[in-house]
Amino acid sequence: MSTDSEHIILSNISIEINRKPIKNMHLSVHPPNGRVSISVPQDRDLDVIRLFAISKLAWIKKQIKSFEEQERETERIYVSGETHFFQGKRFLLKLIEEEGPTHISIKGTKTIIMRVRPGISKDDKARAMKEWYRKELKKLIPDLIDKWESVIAVKSSAWGIKQMKTKWGSCNPDAKRIWLNLELAKKPKICLEYILVHELVHLHERNHNDRFVSLMDQFMPHWRRHRDVLNSLPIFHNDWGY
Repeated sequence: MSTDSEHIILSNISIEINRKPIKNMHLSVHPPNGRVSISVPQDRDLDVIRLFAISKLAWIKKQIKSFEEQERETERIYVSGETHFFQGKRFLLKLIEEEGPTHISIKGTKTIIMRVRPGISKDDKARAMKEWYRKELKKLIPDLIDKWESVIAVKSSAWGIKQMKTKWGSCNPDAKRIWLNLELAKKPKICLEYILVHELVHLHERNHNDRFVSLMDQFMPHWRRHRDVLNSLPIFHNDWGY
């Protein structure tokens, strides 16, 4: 075991230490790759932190192993018959080449139609699909924001969507701004709601402490189930969690 600034190394696992104005220590293993962090009171002794982490080492290894074994999406090449996910459901892509602007739509319950100009590149198809996901996600969020702000008794100032590499969502409690990962367009709607609730609860409590967990239990009693579903689903092939 060794220490390096505000990290400790246990069994070749690097654990990031985040000192915060909290009373208790909280350990997290983050998808998609099992990054480990521990939030601790600002004056907590490093030896105490190390002993706490050692007591949780078996759990840490189990969580890291589950993320390492998590299914990854294969790289998409945007051809007919290829599988794409939308709101937790599996769709088959039907590519139609024709003159005119690129257009993407859903047909029935199993098909995504992508109309593109002949010869368009894979990267252009990928960008078009990403913007379609963004547009569809933007349709869902306003009603969910209204619903959960009322339940949680908070008010965000703004929200946005972006491709994030290490988080499903983020919140700036001071600015009251919420960000949601574009990849949530592929996941079941309840997973999107879980992340939104998680971020809105940060407007009451900025840290992942006992009060935060208590508020999550109050507002969304089955949040752990939704979290586990989200973290069990295939993730973006570029290894962009929670």
